[in-house]
Amino acid sequence: MGAWLLYGLGTENQDLPGYITINPSPNFGGAINYGTAFLPAHYQGTRISDNGDMPNLRPTTASSLQRRQLDLIQAMNRDLAAAPGAPDQVDSVIQSYELAFRMQDRVPALLDITREPQAMLDMYGVRPGPQGSFARQCLMARRLSEAGVRFVEITQSGWDHHNNLHQGLINQSAMVDRPVAALLTDLEQRGLLDDTLVLFGSEFGRMPTAQGPDGRDHNITGYPMWLAGAGVKAGFNYGETDEVGLHAIDGRMHTTDLHATLLALMGLDHEQLTYRYAGRDFRLTDVAGRVVDEIFE
Repeated sequence: MGAWLLYGLGTENQDLPGYITINPSPNFGGAINYGTAFLPAHYQGTRISDNGDMPNLRPTTASSLQRRQLDLIQAMNRDLAAAPGAPDQVDSVIQSYELAFRMQDRVPALLDITREPQAMLDMYGVRPGPQGSFARQCLMARRLSEAGVRFVEITQSGWDHHNNLHQGLINQSAMVDRPVAALLTDLEQRGLLDDTLVLFGSEFGRMPTAQGPDGRDHNITGYPMWLAGAGVKAGFNYGETDEVGLHAIDGRMHTTDLHATLLALMGLDHEQLTYRYAGRDFRLTDVAGRVVDEIFE
């Protein structure tokens, strides 16, 4: 979805990626989760760690020498791109090299959250180690959004509670509650929440029935997500599940409906946002999707 939004809206920022993913899970799909499939490769997410480290960003040579090296590489890339039968990815490589060169000046300082006042770090609950991972991500997400990054994705793994559900939920909730509240408060105080849409969700929920002595299996037929910010009603519930939380029975929203609705909030018509591939026009919502405008302000 980040790639499709970047494809549809572009970026106003020339020194930063338009789509950044922080701390993506390496165990469930890896780069597939923030890749582009058949969209041009320069729309894919740029991966950074929850400590603000971006692979291969820091230069190993002086800037002037690096620029000369890059000019030589780019000249060869352009020759290759102009050759008959050249891979489409060459143009993306050219763009990514130039962006990476510009990023070296700006990104390290932008991702350095130690520059924030102590009161701000305390509000988010920033601390070292895995227990502070999500807090660091939330603060970096605000800094990146404020700097003009179009789409920022943050990740908190560890919710797959097939066992140890009781203590697992306590631990996971403790790591996300305070940072999420701080992020929404921070965005609102800075006037950013009016045009920043926040989505908190997952790929599925958990079953209402037990799995073993203390676990729950996957549930794809009824689970919640929440939205805050740009264009959505505050304090509003849409849809409901049955009495045990197994199936959505009212206001059901398929993933394609969610995508269509989010694209509409971003000013895009999901039926018009297409990309020509393998002889036909594809879209994020495939051949489905309904805009659920009942949640709009």
